[in-house]
Amino acid sequence: MTDPKAQAAAEYAQATKLANLIWEVADLLRGEYKRSDYGKVILPFTVLRRLECVLAPTRNEVAAEFRRLTGLGRNPHPFLPAKSGHSFYNTTRLTLASIVGGHEEEKANLPRYVQGFSPDAYDVFLKFRFEEQIQHLVDTKLLHKVMAAFAGYNLHPTAISNHVMGYAFEELIRKFSEESNETAGEHFTPREVIQLITRLLITPDLGELKVGRPTRTIYDPTAGTGGMLNAGQDVIHEHNTDADVYVFGQELNPESWAICRSDMMIKNQDIERIQLGNTLSNDKFEDLRFDYMLSNPPFGVAWKKVQKEVEDERDNLGYRGRFGAGTPRISDGSLLFLQHMIFKMRPVEEGGSRIGIVFNGSPLFSGAAGSGESEIRRWILTKDWLEAVVALPDQLFYNTGISTYFWILTNRKASAHKGKVMLVDARDQWVKMRKSLGDKRKVISEEQITHVMKLYADGLEIAENESHAFHGKVKLFDNDDFGYQRITVERPLKLRFEVTEETLEEARESKGMIKHFGEAGVEYFADALKPLLGKTWPGKKLAWAAVNAALAEARIPWSRNTSFQKALREVIGVRDPEGEVQMKNGEPEPDPELRDYENVPLDQDVNQYLKDEVLPHVPDAWIDHEKTKIGYEIPFTRHFYVYEPPRPLAEIDAELKGLEKRIQGLLGKVAE
Repeated sequence: MTDPKAQAAAEYAQATKLANLIWEVADLLRGEYKRSDYGKVILPFTVLRRLECVLAPTRNEVAAEFRRLTGLGRNPHPFLPAKSGHSFYNTTRLTLASIVGGHEEEKANLPRYVQGFSPDAYDVFLKFRFEEQIQHLVDTKLLHKVMAAFAGYNLHPTAISNHVMGYAFEELIRKFSEESNETAGEHFTPREVIQLITRLLITPDLGELKVGRPTRTIYDPTAGTGGMLNAGQDVIHEHNTDADVYVFGQELNPESWAICRSDMMIKNQDIERIQLGNTLSNDKFEDLRFDYMLSNPPFGVAWKKVQKEVEDERDNLGYRGRFGAGTPRISDGSLLFLQHMIFKMRPVEEGGSRIGIVFNGSPLFSGAAGSGESEIRRWILTKDWLEAVVALPDQLFYNTGISTYFWILTNRKASAHKGKVMLVDARDQWVKMRKSLGDKRKVISEEQITHVMKLYADGLEIAENESHAFHGKVKLFDNDDFGYQRITVERPLKLRFEVTEETLEEARESKGMIKHFGEAGVEYFADALKPLLGKTWPGKKLAWAAVNAALAEARIPWSRNTSFQKALREVIGVRDPEGEVQMKNGEPEPDPELRDYENVPLDQDVNQYLKDEVLPHVPDAWIDHEKTKIGYEIPFTRHFYVYEPPRPLAEIDAELKGLEKRIQGLLGKVAE
């Protein structure tokens, strides 16, 4: 029996060799195309040549049937898949080789050939904007050379299996991603990152997946070019080649969608499972639920374009829809994708689901108690869906150097994990790349992937065993450990009262006084206060009596109007720690400028916290319990922070003196 791992290694080697051969077409494009645009020619031509080779045995029969049915006035398209033996077909007898042989007819025949594909296949070439590339190749006199090169590649299924062709296409996608990293508007997911998250997601289920012929579905709501879907499928097939794995994806970017769908076509899979559109506003798989879900949603991208649809679903459907827990700030919609995936989990009684998603640090902690982000975290943690968070090294992605995290969620936690969240610190698991690719300067090696997998698998034991070598890399928490009570600590407003030149100026500019007296009347009011210049009163009662008398002297009526009283206090009142406590409805009035907020763990009594932590410093403080909010955050960095004491001053001083001496020596050489 063939060793599956050895077979997979051989297929990868064959695929890499094939991808490198095909990518040599870039030598023809160099100078006429930017490096970042090579894939716009190479990828669609690869798809075209592969489809051509797959359809070769039935090409003539399909073309004949097309002409026959068309001649009878019948719609031929429903009957042609049966003739071709595939879900796609081409109604012409053309091939790249025959078009190349025509020379003068190339410009016309290549578009006619592409337009002869079945609608689903032709749509892929439309999204590639293939005819624009054909015209550019004509203009640069490269079309004949490129077609001749691809016509010479043997991509027949008898020579190149679907597995190998799929791997080769993935390798071409990777090359295209790397070449376009400076201009692409999204974070292409590096292969090792995909490998790690798919293994973390699926490996815990291998006991079931290795037995018999299981059926599983994998879904990516931000499918991109399909890397995560392919990797998820591969992980399962590595352990059970008989498993039936069906992949589903939705992608917003037309070109990425075309690449992903092309990959499915090359592997002879149902391309209808890869849909184009915005997942948040138009879920193309609304009624489906999935076993495994993976996603690398865009980081820090605003969701304003779909705001109306998302908020309508939130407000009208609540928890019957996807966004009942709340919505994050408009500037970052990544948590919306996680909510969408949670909504598509299978019920536990139907086997449940597992989710893996790539985030930056923001979803861990952004948003105070009561905010959309905090409420989403609260919902996830109280439902006991979050299994683990894994911190990755920075500088892993082509377009960003920021730190990233895997969130692993499931609605079918193992009993040992119930009520718990595991944090795994893998930030030191990287090796430096020999050559940077955009912002990507680090890579996770295969050995390091295995190490992280081991940390994850043994995480509970590692976290509980203080003597374990990697105890500092894994921590275990109860769900409620991430919850807190955000209390509002108030202190009384204390004022003294005085009239100064600044007071008179404030009186003239006070919106409240202008509203009460009018633009002209406020001048009379300020003039009425002039006899009180330099006066100070310790309390409001004495101050009001003095002002009342001054106004009466100026024949300005005193007003008990609330807005006037408030404006007067703002004009002549001055904050003073030794001043009079202002009362409102028989209670001390809080001073907004002294208001403070404290986060108190859920399991701690807030009154005891006030007594122990606040009152020793500010004895007149109190908690406004009506303003208390419950919040949730996952302060990953804080939990793994290790204090490093500063170096001794003597050591620093000696180093500085050594540098000074070296600089003086260098300057001396310059002077010579």
